[in-house]
Amino acid sequence: MSDTVTEPTVSSAVERTLMPSEATEQADARHDRVRVTVVTPERAVLNTTAEMVVLPLYDGEWAILSGHAPLVSRLGAGELRLKNGGTVTQRWYVEFGFVQVRQDQVTVLTERAMPASEVTPALVEQARSQAQTLPASTSAERAAKAKARDRAAGMAKVLARNTGVTPHA
Repeated sequence: MSDTVTEPTVSSAVERTLMPSEATEQADARHDRVRVTVVTPERAVLNTTAEMVVLPLYDGEWAILSGHAPLVSRLGAGELRLKNGGTVTQRWYVEFGFVQVRQDQVTVLTERAMPASEVTPALVEQARSQAQTLPASTSAERAAKAKARDRAAGMAKVLARNTGVTPHA
């Protein structure tokens, strides 16, 4: 039986995050699992449990297990991995935002999230091309260009894991 909800709503994700029932908290804790909720501006894309969550933070990857100390951090662009039984069971590409860890609940608020399998060479090349064409005259333009380069690099890492081949720079 899979506890992955195919299409959670933002409302159900918020309710589960902010008002979890005693029964769901006990069930998650009993299995040394964390509840993972990923929300984009458009919708909640993921609401499931995992033994471990690996997050692409702004300054490197961070693994979250049951019982982790509370944390709020900035996401970078890259791969979010869910692990169960020592193996990766789900992979997602996420793009910037924030993560909160509290009481075995990992809440990811991100600009964009998609299954890692949907990251294609064409998407990576498009992101690289967009980053190269951005102007860099002012500090705001340089910041936007750096963010676009980080986006392309995060996608390239996910693609490399998908295919085992890094696209040309």
